[in-house]
Amino acid sequence: MDFGLFCLMNQRSGTQTVIDMLSQTSEQVQAAEIAGFKTAWFAEHHFSNYSLTPSPLMMVAHMAAQTKKIQLATGVLVLPLYHPARLLGEIGMADQMAQGRLVLGIGSGYQPFEFDRFGLNLEEAKDRTLEMLEILEAGLTETEVSFDGQYISQANTQINVRPVENRMPEVWVAGGHPDLLLKAARKNYTPIITGRLFGPEFLVAQKEYCSQFWAQSGHSPTKMNFSTLGAAHICETKAEARDFAENLRFQARLAFQLRHRTEVLENGMLVESPLENELSLDEIVDNLIVGDAETCAEKCVEVIKKVTPKHMALYFTIGSVTHDRAMHSIETFGSEVIPAIEKEVGPLALLN
Repeated sequence: MDFGLFCLMNQRSGTQTVIDMLSQTSEQVQAAEIAGFKTAWFAEHHFSNYSLTPSPLMMVAHMAAQTKKIQLATGVLVLPLYHPARLLGEIGMADQMAQGRLVLGIGSGYQPFEFDRFGLNLEEAKDRTLEMLEILEAGLTETEVSFDGQYISQANTQINVRPVENRMPEVWVAGGHPDLLLKAARKNYTPIITGRLFGPEFLVAQKEYCSQFWAQSGHSPTKMNFSTLGAAHICETKAEARDFAENLRFQARLAFQLRHRTEVLENGMLVESPLENELSLDEIVDNLIVGDAETCAEKCVEVIKKVTPKHMALYFTIGSVTHDRAMHSIETFGSEVIPAIEKEVGPLALLN
């Protein structure tokens, strides 16, 4: 198994500028590469401070020249928001720029706030996503593609820029819609599931949920490359741990509001509002990979033993967590946490 760095690039204060975030994200990805992380993920969101990355493929292209070996992943492309012919060319170009290091994380989206502003209906998102996947599977590996679906039509089109060696990049599927997971199972795509603010038992339940679609497809659930998205922060004090948890709670509140159409914007910033039955900051700290290096290693080992993921993608910065704190966490994770994990479970490359 391996680890990834997830870059949401959300903005909690107007003092956090786009150029600062780009610079800091670049440094964090380069630090993650040195620390031994396998993949760097770049989110896609629109029209709010929830995330300042409207184009993960632009981030892949931006980071391609600044890194050498770390995989560069879209986390995730919201497929219904794209025109297929343009997306095919941009995927091919991004993979060429990254010299074959592109990983395609895809999803159907979940924020009606975004879909409304693209003139799209979120209720159609799953079916549009499945149609887009069919086009991508053909267009990334063949010289010409055409498609006539319920929602998407593509006249016969030559695709001049395709991925390195005209191969289909790895595909990872986010979200829990049954039809998307069944598609993932049939194609042996990798599901990546967020643990939210909960502990390992939540991930165990999510893996069991995903496993049923592998069984339904005729494939053994043991062949499923289950992967997780969570958060990590290495710190020495309870106050720092609670501060990180408070920033995670901020992100969770915004996500809930955007999902359920309760968002409120003031001066271009989403207004944070408490949710019912929220976890306490101490519960969030206990659930997630937060604490000193030894504690974080122990928590990772617990997840590895209970969930057996192929990959663990981690947020190291969120909200107003400073760049210096994120860099310290990333570097310490590589120098202390990963060696401590391997001391307990053996070489990560041999797991799964």
